Amino acid sequence: MAFPRFEIKKSSNGKFYFNLRSKGNGEVIATSEMYNAKQSCKDGIESVKRDAPNADIEDLSS
Repeated sequence: MAFPRFEIKKSSNGKFYFNLRSKGNGEVIATSEMYNAKQSCKDGIESVKRDAPNADIEDLSS
C-alpha cells in the first residue's frame, strides 16, 4: 500500500463509519463515529483531511 487509505463501511445497525488505514502495513490507525447517512460519513472524511494537518498534539499520558 503506497498511500494511507480511507475505507467507508456499513455496520450491522445500518450506520456508516470510516477507517483510516496506514500506508505501511495497512493497519487501522483511526475509526470514526457512526453516521446515519453515507454523505455525512464522506463529509467526516473531508473534515479529517482538511483539519488534521493543523491538529495540535495533547499528551494526556501522565
